[in-house]
Amino acid sequence: MKRATLIHNPKAGDEEYGKEELITLLESNGFTCRYLSTKKKEWELLDEDTDVFVIAGGDGTVKKTAKNLLEKKLIDKPYPIALLPLGTANNIARTLGLNSDWKKNIADWHHAPLKKFDVGRIYTVEDSHFFLESFGYGIFPYLMAEMEHHKNEDDSAEESKNKALLLLYEVINSYEARHCKLTVDGSDHSGDFILAEIMNTQSIGPNLILSPLADPGDEEFEVILVPERHKQKFAEYILSKSKGVEKTYQFHTLKGKEITISWEGTHVHADDKISKLEKNTEVKIELKAGVLEFIEPPKSA
Repeated sequence: MKRATLIHNPKAGDEEYGKEELITLLESNGFTCRYLSTKKKEWELLDEDTDVFVIAGGDGTVKKTAKNLLEKKLIDKPYPIALLPLGTANNIARTLGLNSDWKKNIADWHHAPLKKFDVGRIYTVEDSHFFLESFGYGIFPYLMAEMEHHKNEDDSAEESKNKALLLLYEVINSYEARHCKLTVDGSDHSGDFILAEIMNTQSIGPNLILSPLADPGDEEFEVILVPERHKQKFAEYILSKSKGVEKTYQFHTLKGKEITISWEGTHVHADDKISKLEKNTEVKIELKAGVLEFIEPPKSA
C-alpha cells in the first residue's frame, strides 16, 4: 500500500473538509496516511518516508510545501505531489486541470502520469527566492495590500473573488504607470506599464486569467504587460468580469527563460508575498525546469 503524507490547511477556503474526512478519503483509495496540519509547527518536519505528498489547501499551502521541499533538498529525488484544492483561488490546481470533481481522481493517483513543474528562481529580493505562480510589479502588489484591509472571514470563496475584482478596478483607476526596464532572453522590452507579470501559471489572484496558454512544464515563462495606453481598456475589462460578463482583452505576451527587470516603484510580489525594494532595483529571474512533479488529473477531468 502506498504511503501518503497529507499536508492540510484546516483554514483553507470554506473549511469544508476536516482531518478525519480527508484521511478517510485517502485510506479508502488505497493509501496509508500520515497527517500534518499547517497550523502546527511539526508540519515542517517532512521526510523521505513517503510515496506522495498530498496537499489539501490552496495556493499558499502549495507554495509553503514546495519551499519546504526545496530548502530540505528532498527535491533532489523528486516526490510526486498531489493536490486536493481547498483554497479560494486554486490557481495552481486550475492550471494543472483539476476541477470540482477532484475527489473522483484520487484512485487514479496510483498509476497517473506525472507533470513536470518549473520554478522561477529570484535573485536580489532577500525575502523571496522563488515563485510557482507569478512574480510581478504594478497593480497586483497594491491589490494584495488592499485585500488585507478588506478581508472578511465570513465571505465565501465566490464573494472573496468578486470583492477582489472590484478592488482591482479601483486600484487600476488610481494607479499611475511606471517605467519598467525589461530584458527577456537578452532582448529589450522596456516601457511604461501598469502591470508587468512573469507568469508560470495561467491565472493570478482572484482567478484572473492573464496567460490562458501558460504551461508550467514547458520550460518558458509568459511575461504579461499592460501598457499605460491600455489602462482604461483594462479597467473596463475587469469591471465587466466583476459583473460576470466576459469581454475580450488581448494581453501583450512575451516568452522567455531568463529575465532582468527593474521598476520605477517600490512594491513587488512573488506569489502571495509582497516585498519592498528600492526604486529601480534590478532583479534577475531564472527558470529552473521541472524541479517539481505533480500528479496529473485524467484528461477528461
